[in-house]
Amino acid sequence: MKQNPSLDVKNTLKEILTNLGIAEELLRDDALLHRDLQLDSTEIVEISLALKRQLGVVVKLETRLDKTLAEVSQAVESARAALV
Repeated sequence: MKQNPSLDVKNTLKEILTNLGIAEELLRDDALLHRDLQLDSTEIVEISLALKRQLGVVVKLETRLDKTLAEVSQAVESARAALV
């Protein structure tokens, strides 16, 4: 059975964040990377690099706009769709 690509992206993102020490109960779709998860710019770059390594996509997260986990997942999905 083929897994839902959206679920795959969200699970990968959650795995990356828990590896950075973020508590799983904080990982909601509406959680903001900076404000809610208290990630600094170095950690944001680490997330981008991990997404590239694990999913093969480049997603620019180092912006002034604070993104939610849902927005990051959507950006990854869009980047993956562009590869096809």
